[in-house]
Amino acid sequence: MKIMVCGSIGYGGVHEIRRLYSSLHKQGFDTVDHLNNKEMDYSDIKDFRYRKDLSRYIINHDLEYIKKADVLVVLAGKPSYGAGIEMYIARSAGKRVILFAPEPIPTPWPVNFCDDIITCEQELIKSLQQL
Repeated sequence: MKIMVCGSIGYGGVHEIRRLYSSLHKQGFDTVDHLNNKEMDYSDIKDFRYRKDLSRYIINHDLEYIKKADVLVVLAGKPSYGAGIEMYIARSAGKRVILFAPEPIPTPWPVNFCDDIITCEQELIKSLQQL
């Protein structure tokens, strides 16, 4: 089972994505780390309006990783256009989508497009071990 972690990169969540990838790897899980390539960390870019080619490159890269993944773990701590679309695409492709939401979620969208809602990392590890 291959796991991909999604969340906000442009709105400041890249460190949490990396931290969770590291934690899952230490627990022995097989991850498909879409951030393994330094250029995929675009957290320093504050305006994509005039970067259509780079946008297309990043999106195509992430979509390829979704194809490789069996499970998406989506970090719900910060809003993310990309993570929402990734959830939809993964769910439409029959992949399991886990919403990792330690804090309250003030919108129905991510709740609707996930299979499970997990509120702490220990519960996430246990849930992934049972898959």
